[in-house]
Amino acid sequence: MGRGIEIREAHFPGRAPVDAYGNGGFRFAEMSHRGSLLCLPSGIYGWNVASPSDLTEKALEALFAEADDIEVCLIGSGSDLVPINKALRERFRAAFIQADSMSTGAAVRTYNVLLAENRAVAAALLAV
Repeated sequence: MGRGIEIREAHFPGRAPVDAYGNGGFRFAEMSHRGSLLCLPSGIYGWNVASPSDLTEKALEALFAEADDIEVCLIGSGSDLVPINKALRERFRAAFIQADSMSTGAAVRTYNVLLAENRAVAAALLAV
């Protein structure tokens, strides 16, 4: 019997700079992705988060699972800077991760610089 189309979770198994963002998605590693991204030491994942109000500990559980390999997490909150809520700030602090919220564009640029410096960086990037 033939198999139908298999839909898998979007995942790039490596670290790569983000080449472009906008129009609801991102370009990286000669690929494009529509929607938000979670960039972790284990790879780049499609992320089902659409707005800053969706930024919860549950939405970031994959990031916290890799906390030992992350020093800095950049949160690209869309077109505007949206501060990290208190509960999430405390969760980052408990995991010994410095979390900084900024617009997605600023987060992409900062992520690329820290990645080039081989820093232990992660990014949670909302599509714009």
